[in-house]
Formats: sequence, structure tokens, C-alpha cells
Amino acid sequence: MPKAVFNGTVIAESDSVEEVEGTVYFPPDSLKSDFYRPTEHTTVCPWKGTANYYTLEVEGEVAENAAWIYRAPKSAAAKIADHVAFYPVVTIER
Repeated sequence: MPKAVFNGTVIAESDSVEEVEGTVYFPPDSLKSDFYRPTEHTTVCPWKGTANYYTLEVEGEVAENAAWIYRAPKSAAAKIADHVAFYPVVTIER
């Protein structure tokens, strides 16, 4: 089962992840929400839409804007709606 690990702690885990362009997206019910803080940061992907970000914090270790989510993706990326992906500061274990 794929896991997202930050600072030695599993912050997401699911056997129903989606993969897009080599990036693993975890479904919303797989997130351990205590470790996520929404931020005001956004980016725009031409084919996926606008991404919103989370800062991660585990036992004092902080990673600003290290996770992102497409809440209302464009139709081509509909399968990753509300799923969360991570920058490489988070290790994806399979």
C-alpha cells in the first residue's frame, strides 16, 4: 500500500492512489489531517487547473507548501480532484 512519509511519520496511506505524470496523488480520506495546514499559495497548471497548497508539520519539522491539491481541476484531470500530492521532501513508499 503506498504511503507518504515525512520526518519518519506516515502522513497519508492508501491503496487507491492516482498517478499522473509520475506523481502519486493520495485520496482525501487517506490523509492524516493533523499534519496539514492550508496556505494561501497557489499555482496554475495549463491542463490540470489551479492547485492549492498545504504546509506540513511533523514533530517540529516544517515543510512550507510541500503538498498540493486540485479542488476543482479541469476535466482532463478530473480523477485527481481533491487528491493530494507531495514535493520530494516527502518520501513515497510503495
